[in-house]
Amino acid sequence: MNLNATLIAQIVVFLAFVGFTMKFVWPPIVQALDERAKKIADGLAAADKAKGDLVLAEKKAGEELRRARESATELRSGAEKQAAQALEDARAEAAEARAAETVRRMAEQGRAVLGEMRPLTPAELADLRSAGPAGPAVMADALRDLAKARGRASKGDLEAALRAVAVAAVTWRDRL
Repeated sequence: MNLNATLIAQIVVFLAFVGFTMKFVWPPIVQALDERAKKIADGLAAADKAKGDLVLAEKKAGEELRRARESATELRSGAEKQAAQALEDARAEAAEARAAETVRRMAEQGRAVLGEMRPLTPAELADLRSAGPAGPAVMADALRDLAKARGRASKGDLEAALRAVAVAAVTWRDRL
């Protein structure tokens, strides 16, 4: 064998192998590499889009949170104002009731000082009845007992009768 023929045969075989490889082997490899590059590019684009969506979602969540806080603050301040108004109304109503009671008492005391008579309320009548007899009737009974004790001239009876007159006078005064 001749070195030149062998070299030429090797070159021909090599060129046939390169041609075969370029025609049948190389295109699927290039296609797989292109598909892989496209998938990587799509993945990177999706990651960038996801980052953008995440930032947008965080902004929206922050905005919603801010609005919720503002709404809660408004509701709380409204409730505080309403509670303060209710408290103020209750205080005003209580003050009006106290003032009306004071006016009523002062009018009653004024009538008492001037000697004007007023009708007794059912509660006052019940109190008087439950306390038992008082006033002129009790004083009259005590004075009768004193007169009888004078007639007997007993020092013990006289002291007891005077004590009964004093108690009747004090009870009458306290009830007035």
